[in-house]
Amino acid sequence: MTSGRRQSYGVKGAPYAFLIPATVLFTLFFALPIGYAVWLSFRKVKVSGLGLGAGARKEVWAGFRNYSDALTDSELIDGALRVLGYGCIVVPVMLGLALLFALMLDSDKVRLAPFTRLAIFLPYAIPGVVAALLWGFLYLPDVSPFHFVLDRLDLPQPDLLDGGPLYLALSNIAVWGGTGFNMIVIYTSLQAIPAEVYEAAKLDGATPLQIALRIKVPMVAPSLVLTFFFSIIATLQVFNEPTTLKPLTNSVSTTWSPLMKVYQDAFGKGDIYAAAAQATIIALATLLLSFGFLRAANRRQKQEAAR
Repeated sequence: MTSGRRQSYGVKGAPYAFLIPATVLFTLFFALPIGYAVWLSFRKVKVSGLGLGAGARKEVWAGFRNYSDALTDSELIDGALRVLGYGCIVVPVMLGLALLFALMLDSDKVRLAPFTRLAIFLPYAIPGVVAALLWGFLYLPDVSPFHFVLDRLDLPQPDLLDGGPLYLALSNIAVWGGTGFNMIVIYTSLQAIPAEVYEAAKLDGATPLQIALRIKVPMVAPSLVLTFFFSIIATLQVFNEPTTLKPLTNSVSTTWSPLMKVYQDAFGKGDIYAAAAQATIIALATLLLSFGFLRAANRRQKQEAAR
């Protein structure tokens, strides 16, 4: 009897035992760093006298002072506005191309579908820093083959790393690297649609374009919501592309994006307390935007289901 009870307890406790390694790693490398960053955001350094000698600099409680400074920081606000403009280009273009490619690959008339699918997805496998360096040198007028060809053809040679075109240059890197991943997500949803749905539509006289717009797109709406959700988060956290292009142009400042501002304050100025407050604000903004979008999407799906 006792042996059977122990065996029952062992079977029931097995799932929890398997969760222990993941829980420990999550706590050590995710939960604790976030908690420590939030703690630092409420602290500051108090300097006594000239700041020399033992005890002249000590950490004290700052309350919400770091948060109020961050919310009124012009560099952080300007960076947020730049990222907003960047996102208005990246998200619709990237998701539009991903949906278009997924619909094309799902067509019966497409040829070499496996090769095409791999070719579209391959840029996503390239690390972001490598991709930014690759495109950065392609943008430079002195080494770019595109500028060489345009010069031979006596055509204007725009500098994509200066002024307004910089947004297009950065957006191109993000679109080039992220379209493949979003395409795979949407394409997988298309493959899950039963073939009987298409056959019924064809019997009713629907054209391939009507099937794509009236059947396929509505049925992959959850995947579109998911990819939009991921794209919003990636846009708010843009860091690699502008940081990598910064040595190639003077148009990218050290505070071009909010995360670059956090990095500059933490490692450039050494003010980890202000940086922690800014990082917390960015995380909360991302959480609120994501939660609001998902809630609105779920509400719309419930309303459509009720109809």
